[in-house]
Amino acid sequence: MKTISLICALGLLAVATVQADDTNAPAAAPAVKTNSVAGEVAVITTTEGTMVATFWPDVAPATVANFKKLSSSGFYDGTCFHRIIKGFMIQGGDPLSKDASKEDQWGTGGPGYSIKAEFNNNSHQLGVLSMARSSDPDSAGSQFFICDGNASFLDHQYTAFGKLIKGEDVLAKIAATPVGPSASGEPSKPLKRVGVISIKIVPADSVK
Repeated sequence: MKTISLICALGLLAVATVQADDTNAPAAAPAVKTNSVAGEVAVITTTEGTMVATFWPDVAPATVANFKKLSSSGFYDGTCFHRIIKGFMIQGGDPLSKDASKEDQWGTGGPGYSIKAEFNNNSHQLGVLSMARSSDPDSAGSQFFICDGNASFLDHQYTAFGKLIKGEDVLAKIAATPVGPSASGEPSKPLKRVGVISIKIVPADSVK
């Protein structure tokens, strides 16, 4: 199970997890070209609005290439943000979230392979995109999260690979979605579906 653990002080031990299970995944991803086209961005269209993210191929080339490949194939279209923790992150990218009948399995899906970690010095701050993983550093696949605040305690432990350049208001709106307890009891299960309509990779100069 892929987890990001956040231990809150102030007399509480609140653990927030970013989960994705790749137990049955092969050890490594198929070969993906890492010579990303300069000036490309991701247009993330959701039911709450549109966000645009730039990439960091200089520090996470394989992760960026994998995200672009999945996006371009339509892998993310019809998924949802299945875990939301205001002030921390919103998480999506699970293909199982396309199927409402599999809701109890959301957070455990992936592309059928995992990719190697590319930990780097880019800090997990508001709007940063990063990959969910298990305790195995090289276990990320398709699930990603967008930071809703300072999450620098994740630095050098999770692969940050991009950052929003538009749509922080949409991020805030999604992060403010009412949530209830998940199967584990964590208060992170959205009480309404926040859908990902599509993620498109387009030239940066085509986005106004």
